[in-house]
Order: sequence, then structure tokens, then C-alpha cells
Amino acid sequence: MSRRRAQAYVICTSPRSGSTLLCRLLAATGTAGQPDSHFHTPTRAAWRKTYGLSDAVFASDQDQLGAIFAAARARGTGETGVFGLRLQRGSFEFFMAQLALLCPQHGSDAARIKAVFGQTLFIHLTRTDKLGQAISCVKARQTGLWHQASDGTEVERTGPPQDPRFDLSAIATELGEFTAFDAAWTTWFSDQKLQPLRITYEDLSRDPAAQLARVLAALGQDPAAAQASAPPLRKLADATNRDWAARFRADDEGSQSRK
Repeated sequence: MSRRRAQAYVICTSPRSGSTLLCRLLAATGTAGQPDSHFHTPTRAAWRKTYGLSDAVFASDQDQLGAIFAAARARGTGETGVFGLRLQRGSFEFFMAQLALLCPQHGSDAARIKAVFGQTLFIHLTRTDKLGQAISCVKARQTGLWHQASDGTEVERTGPPQDPRFDLSAIATELGEFTAFDAAWTTWFSDQKLQPLRITYEDLSRDPAAQLARVLAALGQDPAAAQASAPPLRKLADATNRDWAARFRADDEGSQSRK
């Protein structure tokens, strides 16, 4: 018996968990949409700008939101028939609030997502090593480099090149935030009675093709398509990341012993 094909999927994640790699792998199959953070900035004005829409032409909030979500659905689907969305926890609350305005007749987040995007697969992409995740985020913000292609060329840069510097407070802040993000996702899945497909950054970086095959199978597509995939991004972790992790743990152990 063949698996029912999903019409959409939502990658529920947080920064530096491998979501850009997974999105690029899925897009490269040509059958799994154009996944991206289609609702990244949590304002309607930003959404309208993203999709070239003017607020002057809408008679109501529902009309405006209907047009925004239709435009996002078209962009995230492409020619594939499957909509892909990366949903970061930082934009989650606003996204769900807008869905509630658009679909007040539905009583849950999951029901509203299904009403707008169709039968949806939820993917929980997380990073087991939260300290490594926090260090990766702090380092990316400092250096401005977020992603690099497998050939070494820059894919995403948000600022001029700068040398990274160890910042205990910044790492601790990110560590706490990422831990809270994961807990919030887990609570939401439970509240919505959802059983997401769970993928870790560690497994994804170790064997991208195997994790891509899992997603394709869960979508009701041929997992063999993953065998032709090639990792499009290079890992940025290096000796600096390892040194910062050791320094952070040493400081943490020292703080515990002084209590």
C-alpha cells in the first residue's frame, strides 16, 4: 500500500540546526517544493513587501492575509505540488496569530495549517549539542558569515568579515534560548497532538542523503531520489569552535565548584 502524499511540510527548528542544508537538499530534488523561511520577519508589512503586495487594495485583514498566504504558498511550492516552509521559533507566535485571524473557524494551530496548506508533515529539526549550536550562532554573528558552499564560496553573509572573539555571556544567552526553543516546540507538538518526523543536526551532517530519504519517504515520495543528492554546504565549525566549547565548560565547572 503506497503512503499518502503530503501536500506540505513545515520544518520546525531554530538557527544553526542545519535547516539551510535540509532546505537546499529538498529543493534540489525538484519534487519537494522551494522550502524557505517564507514568513521570517514577524510583521505583515514585511510579508507584503516580500510578496509585492499593497495594503491599500484589501477590504479586510482576512483578505490581506489570504493574499499573503496564497503568495507564500505559490513561492514555496514552485512547480512541484508540495509546499515547503521553514518555521523558526522566533517568528512562530506571530505566524500562528495571523493564521488564527485568517481561519477563526478552526480551533487549533494544526487545523489552521492544514486548512491553508493541506495535508502537512511536521519535521522537528533540532541540534543535540546545544553548546555547539550556541557557539555557532555567536561566531556567525561576529564574523558575518552564516553559510559557505562546499567549494568554499560564501553563500550567506550579513556583515563585513571580522575575527571571532570568545564571549562567555553571549554564548550562555544563546544556549539558554536554544534550550527554551526546543522545549517550546516539544510542548507545542504535544498540545497539538502531533507526531513530527524528528531529525537531528548531527545525523543530517553525518549522512545528508539518509536524512533526505527519510523526509521524502514521509512525504510519500520515492526516497531513492536522495541518492543523487550532494551536500551543498560546508561545515563552518573549526578549532575555534572546539576551543570556545572547552573554555565555556571550564568556566562553567569553575563556577559550580565555587558555589
